[in-house]
Amino acid sequence: MSTPPRSSPLALTVLALLHFQPLHPYGIQRLIKQWGKDQVVNVGQRASLYRTIDRLLAADLVTVRETGRDQQYPERTVYELTDAGRSAMRVWLEEMLAAPKQEFPQFPAALSFVLMLAPQEALDVLEQRAAVLARTLDAHDRSLAEQREVHGLPRVTRLEDEYLRAMTAAELDWIRGVTDDLRSGRLSWTFEELTAFARSTGQQAPAGRTPSKPDADLR
Repeated sequence: MSTPPRSSPLALTVLALLHFQPLHPYGIQRLIKQWGKDQVVNVGQRASLYRTIDRLLAADLVTVRETGRDQQYPERTVYELTDAGRSAMRVWLEEMLAAPKQEFPQFPAALSFVLMLAPQEALDVLEQRAAVLARTLDAHDRSLAEQREVHGLPRVTRLEDEYLRAMTAAELDWIRGVTDDLRSGRLSWTFEELTAFARSTGQQAPAGRTPSKPDADLR
């Protein structure tokens, strides 16, 4: 067998869906959307799904079951899970559930430099984000209610939606606290204060070391 591909949310999703039944790529994409998994895996471009299936096929984690054609559809290849794929799926699933992964999302990176804005500017953009999060939270509530009351989906199939709702609610609560502090002046800064701080910390040498002379090219 070839070296197994690295785990990814989409690869795990493909293996998990094939665990239930053989499927062609269109069927996989359709189930991802019907089950609401497009909230946690990106299948906006079908090409990414095909690339993932090709990698799983090359690693012998899936295999071709049949290739068929009828009058309504072009030729379709149906894939099924191999024993190696079933084992890999379990390993990936347990690792993803048990071990938090160090990720680098955009928002915390931007927050680390929100000081580049004036306090009022920061307040304006964070209030915009809070409004988007509030709408997202409402959408999560509607989706969970619909899945439960209309589709009758068991709770275990909706845990990722519960998680996303909880994370959205927590972020919204935190941002509202920050915007309250900005609005009241409890959180404030000036460019001059930050510039002085940056210059003073930039000139400090680590303990036990003597500052070296600046390079002439960097003056």
